[in-house]
Amino acid sequence: MSEQPTLRTDTSGTAGTAGTPPSAAPAEGVFAPAPRAAPLHRMVAAQAGMELRIMLRNGEQLLLTMVIPLLLLVGFSATPVLDLGPGPRVDFLAPGVLALAVLSTAFTGQAIGTGFERRYGVLKRLGATPLPRAGLLAAKTLAVLAVQALQAVLICATAAALGWRPELSAVTAGYAVLLVLLATAAFSALALLMAGTLRAEATLAAANLVYVVLLGAGGVVFPLDRLPEAVRPVLEALPITALADGLRSVLAEGAPPALWPVAVLAVWAAAGAALAGRFFRWE
Repeated sequence: MSEQPTLRTDTSGTAGTAGTPPSAAPAEGVFAPAPRAAPLHRMVAAQAGMELRIMLRNGEQLLLTMVIPLLLLVGFSATPVLDLGPGPRVDFLAPGVLALAVLSTAFTGQAIGTGFERRYGVLKRLGATPLPRAGLLAAKTLAVLAVQALQAVLICATAAALGWRPELSAVTAGYAVLLVLLATAAFSALALLMAGTLRAEATLAAANLVYVVLLGAGGVVFPLDRLPEAVRPVLEALPITALADGLRSVLAEGAPPALWPVAVLAVWAAAGAALAGRFFRWE
């Protein structure tokens, strides 16, 4: 009587018959578990996609990041409510509204969202996953940049329809991108600092208050020379003012890129990152 073949499993999870060496690759249809974390770039990409979907599905976020900037651009371009100086009104408004869009996404929306994620324990549970904290911050940054790209397309298209003709060249475009990246780093660091140190309700109130104050005093929708001269040096050192003035000088006026806005934003980004890294609490 011949001996019946028996199944056996090797350490790699492949199966074979007794006396037959196991194959290097599992046979088709054979379960081969691989209990290990995915590569970091795939985890970051997956988390960034989820963060982006959450932001785009949130009606309040869309109102803050898309609707309000577009309403300000169209409303103040069409009506002479404010004295914006000589030249087409949209030439002054478009760079300021672009700066406001960066503020709304990188600071206000991110501060409120992260504050409530911390309150509901989302950050604590994400800390138990293989995704490192640096990966989570990278994913949030990528989602913010994706929303900002969408904002820039919508705002620039609307401004172009209103007659905006910016001074575009390789130098001005590169300078504008540099300013936006520095501003995103500064606003994101300040948002994480606020969300990581205050309660969620306090973060909600403070982030909206900062948004309204900077909208009125940051040179977004009307020139700073309409304000008292004593407060101008302080206002010119704000990140929203540096971003709006820098974008306006090269896109609307065609002036050479200036170092002052870059320096202001770089200082805010470095200081905000240092403070957020020191005081941010994940739980």
